[in-house]
Amino acid sequence: MDLERRNEELEELYLLERCFPEAEKLKQETKLLSQWKHYIQCDGSPDPSVAQEMNTFISLWKEKTNETFEEVIEKSKVVLNLIEKLKFILLETPPCDLQDKNIIQYQESILQLQELLHLKFGVATEILLKQASTLADLDSGNMEKVIKDENVTLYVWANLKKNPRHRSVRFSETQIGFEIPRILATSDIAVRLLHTHYDHVSALHPVSTPSKEYTSAVTELVKDDVKNVEKAISKEVEEESKQQERGSHLIQEEEIKVEEEQGDIEVKMGKNETSVTFFINYKGKHWRTDGISNVSYKPKERLVTFSLDTFGPVTLIQDAHINMPYQSWELRPLDVNKVLLTVTTVFTEIQIQIKENLCMLSSIKLKDKKHISILEGTWMTPIPFIIALKEAGLNIFPTRHSHFYVIINNKVPLVEVKAYRQMALLSSAFAFGWSKWNLLCNSTKVVFKVREHLTEACTENPNWALLMFSGDRAQRLKIKEESEAFSEALKEETEFHSTLYHMVKDFASEEAMEKVRSSNCQFVNSVCHMLLSTRLLSYS
Repeated sequence: MDLERRNEELEELYLLERCFPEAEKLKQETKLLSQWKHYIQCDGSPDPSVAQEMNTFISLWKEKTNETFEEVIEKSKVVLNLIEKLKFILLETPPCDLQDKNIIQYQESILQLQELLHLKFGVATEILLKQASTLADLDSGNMEKVIKDENVTLYVWANLKKNPRHRSVRFSETQIGFEIPRILATSDIAVRLLHTHYDHVSALHPVSTPSKEYTSAVTELVKDDVKNVEKAISKEVEEESKQQERGSHLIQEEEIKVEEEQGDIEVKMGKNETSVTFFINYKGKHWRTDGISNVSYKPKERLVTFSLDTFGPVTLIQDAHINMPYQSWELRPLDVNKVLLTVTTVFTEIQIQIKENLCMLSSIKLKDKKHISILEGTWMTPIPFIIALKEAGLNIFPTRHSHFYVIINNKVPLVEVKAYRQMALLSSAFAFGWSKWNLLCNSTKVVFKVREHLTEACTENPNWALLMFSGDRAQRLKIKEESEAFSEALKEETEFHSTLYHMVKDFASEEAMEKVRSSNCQFVNSVCHMLLSTRLLSYS
């Protein structure tokens, strides 16, 4: 029966999956509209994708001299926005649509903007120090200056009095300070602490993206029919097996990259359990841990203190894979075209709301206690949202090399991608959840819980069904989550189906299926994007 209706079911699924290219089309239209608005706005900022405009912008700013630190900070907002736009282009544009020359152009523009911004901060600090005597503090007689905005905080101290008793400095109304050796207390010195909420030290590296086989699978599924996709993905699977064969080489290579990439993580002052302290080595261009001593952390005050052998950039770094593998997950509807994704890790429970083409951090719990984040309540499109979470230390987004650092439950790419797409199609009316049996079935199959979810009352006494899916066959399992042993036996009075859509249709209400058929295409695409980015079926 399954074979007889296979073509019919695949054709119906194909019609439903037209929402994915439709969402991509809307995304492109939005992009073109944004470019047009930028063009007619004429605000003087360049189009970051146009090399000539970027070169002109950079050249004009290079020629400008004698800017105050306040002026540079104001300009930095434009510069950082351009850098983010360039990174966004590199991340959002499908690999097949990006030419090598464009990638090189965008990366060079990012590097030039980073280097110029750092240079401007240095020149502006020098100009500020030339006015040190006029900015002297009335009590200490030394210069103390704090300049702050949402991206940068500058602390400058100049030793004008050279009083050996004034070795300990704390900037007023802050907990930021330092203590210098006696010999420096009597010397002509100045100290600058430049705290940035972005990485201004590490060199640019290839953008961090999900595993190649998964991005390829998504691209192909949008453009081609199922048969062509299977051919494309089989090649990717072969590539993955070859990669695993030469895994030791890749591990050595990645260890080198990690040392250089660590600076991409935002400084965290309040998570003592996840913070290693690093000091930069300019010669080797990597972070190192020697030269730092007497490190202590006061959790209540969220205060870190340490001693340095020499001055230089310092960062607090969180392990990129601290939240992997996940302990469990759940995806459930909240409202029309709106869902809640919950990912539970060893340290945190992260809840993400998804609606239309937007995502929002709903809540974070650390050790069963609610934690407040500045990201909560802010709606963003998926890619900026993922970047923001990673920069805040909430990394639940594996990269192409993550499996070298995390013990995972690896699934065949084609199976995983098809599962996420069909789960996204059903997500407006069905809840999905983690199952322990997913660990015990082989890599060609995935197992998860599913139930119809139309009202909040559904959560009181959830009646989950266990489904197993291999990409081209779905079945309802006889076992339950509480069963003692795993079995692929079919539940009584159920049948095989070629898709998850037709599998749940067997036990779902007509109201639920109608809700699925009327789902917003951008919403379905966003849910699929988040599932692909978190890879819940392999990293739980």
